[in-house]
Amino acid sequence: MQDHAHRRAVSHRLAIIACALTPAVLGFAAKEFVRPAAKSAVSYPAHDQHKDEAVTVAVDPYDMPDKAQIFTINYRQEGLLPILVIVTNDSEQPISLSGMKAQLVTVDRAKISPADSDDIYRRLSHPSRADVPLSPLPFPRKKIKGAVSPKALDEIQNAGFNAKAVEPHSTQSGFLFFDVAGMSTPLAGAHFYLTGVRNDKGDELMYFEIPMEKYLSAPPTRSN
Repeated sequence: MQDHAHRRAVSHRLAIIACALTPAVLGFAAKEFVRPAAKSAVSYPAHDQHKDEAVTVAVDPYDMPDKAQIFTINYRQEGLLPILVIVTNDSEQPISLSGMKAQLVTVDRAKISPADSDDIYRRLSHPSRADVPLSPLPFPRKKIKGAVSPKALDEIQNAGFNAKAVEPHSTQSGFLFFDVAGMSTPLAGAHFYLTGVRNDKGDELMYFEIPMEKYLSAPPTRSN
């Protein structure tokens, strides 16, 4: 009888603990990514304004934990640096971004292109190889892929820079993700380059170059 009563008491305590933990777990699971509303590119500290072409490009790295809270995925833990790219067109004609190419060049001159969706999926799924065969011959090795949740897939798609054009007097924005695994301070001394932006006649605009020190040296902004 005492043993039965003890088991019943333990079960009761575990049920209470489970009830207490459930709201916190559900609250985290309910978190959704919402892309930050983009302001005019010229309002960001790290920007390059082409006055003659009436186009400005800005970047806003989400390198700090407080900023990265908008995501449900810890990209920095996975070696990825999210950078919000903002393109403002103050001209009277649309501009094309379909051929846009971005690159982050580190202080050591390492050139990093943005990771595409498949790259990000592979990084998040933590693929691992099966047991290595004993034979030294180069037989194919089976790979095991971890699962990427539908919620994470939606976030990656919704966060990315997907705009193909910017209409007159408007702004487009989205995140690019750069593989900075193994780099403790990837932004220090780095430069961001953007090429392939074209006007309505198909002519390519002058490339945009943004020293990341503009971002690093800017005074911190208060969050609302």
